[in-house]
Amino acid sequence: MKTRSKRYVSSASLVEENKVYQLDEALEGLGKLQNVKFDESVELSFSLGVDPKQSSQSVRGTVNLPHGSGKDVKVLVFTETPEEATKLGADIAGLEDLIAKIKDGWMDFDVALSTTSAMKSVRSIARVLGPRGLMPTPKAGTVTDNLEDAIKQVKAGRVEFKMDKTGAMAVLIGKRSFTSEQLLDNANSAITAVSSSKPDGFKGKFVRSVHLSATMNPSFKLSSSIFN
Repeated sequence: MKTRSKRYVSSASLVEENKVYQLDEALEGLGKLQNVKFDESVELSFSLGVDPKQSSQSVRGTVNLPHGSGKDVKVLVFTETPEEATKLGADIAGLEDLIAKIKDGWMDFDVALSTTSAMKSVRSIARVLGPRGLMPTPKAGTVTDNLEDAIKQVKAGRVEFKMDKTGAMAVLIGKRSFTSEQLLDNANSAITAVSSSKPDGFKGKFVRSVHLSATMNPSFKLSSSIFN
């Protein structure tokens, strides 16, 4: 059995084990937990009622957080005109040279964008990027010929989310240094985006449970009323 630190145990004592929290109440409680030596990320973790084995029930999307994610995002762009992409704000740009580096194991970027024409080459590394949630797709808005807008949105706080093979999904909503009001706005935007990502024709309970947590602290179970 894993032994928890005194700091974690102290934080856990402030979270009622069997209580279901309203979102604003959970955010207030989060602010009272023990601090760590870095600015923790704050996430909403979802357990979904879809069947992960059915491709028609896959869940993926993006959300534009009104107060940003608090994360310094390194953007890579697959394009035949890398100089243009760099001028538009891309941190890294290229095509065949980047594909070769990625095949060799290099992954020093957070988000990958691609122009439409570059995708025929990028598909050769789909098995490398896909499992890491980095493969550009039209559905996520990461395959586009409007690179200027796409780069600006990612840098400003557009967050991509994707369900894993167990039906779980985490959505970044900011940092603990954010105010409760900023996290509430970001959380509401994330909840709306997740609700809108429900697969067409899906029957049953889409979201089974939701928890709010910071990186090194215990989570708060949220009321399902946030989806009403």
